[in-house]
Amino acid sequence: MTAPMLQLADVTRVHGEGEARVIALDGVSLSVAPGELVAVMGPSGSGKSTLLNVAGALDLPDQGQVLVEGQDLASLSPRELAALRRRRLGFVFQDLNLIPSLTAVENVALPLELDGVSARTARRQASDALESVGIRDLASRFPEEMSGGQQQRAAIARALVGERRLVLADEPTGALDSTTGEAVLRVLRERCDDGAAGLLVTHEARHAAWADRVVFLRDGKVVDTTGDPASPESLLTAGA
Repeated sequence: MTAPMLQLADVTRVHGEGEARVIALDGVSLSVAPGELVAVMGPSGSGKSTLLNVAGALDLPDQGQVLVEGQDLASLSPRELAALRRRRLGFVFQDLNLIPSLTAVENVALPLELDGVSARTARRQASDALESVGIRDLASRFPEEMSGGQQQRAAIARALVGERRLVLADEPTGALDSTTGEAVLRVLRERCDDGAAGLLVTHEARHAAWADRVVFLRDGKVVDTTGDPASPESLLTAGA
């Protein structure tokens, strides 16, 4: 029985105080196993982005536990959390966050170099990551010299380079045409099939169809889930 790559246990996250207080997540529990892609859907303000931020250690819950490969994120220092994000977690956001002054291979290699990997090794691994998403021949191009789909592939390569095993994607196809968007999702699906775990926030049902399970959030709670969980650890509920 495969242990979860990501596990949230009865997680609650509250923003603001008094009349401005908003319960962004309300007792959410979920697990994502290696090899599994889970899509998260819900209306605006349902807690989707907060869920992704908490899963990626960009935000911490007020209650509950978040574990990555069995490690409780609350037990880590800020320095250790930063190292975890660099080494084990991959983020793909709609705005991409590629650095305009760096080439594709330099953008992908940057997280490795920041973590102390030699430039030569980092560039080699970055080149392999670009190959995995089908744009190795664009390694020397700057973002402005690539199409939107090519930039998105570069962002995915950066999210997967090195030892990263958990990919968190927030509307990664939002700015792309349908054909390019499908190609990007195919890359995410293939990487999960190769053993990574993925959490995908999307508002498109056709994009969610690439996932093994679809989770529906409303008012910070999981209200429904579809698909056949890979294991008991993959069950997803709204905590009481």
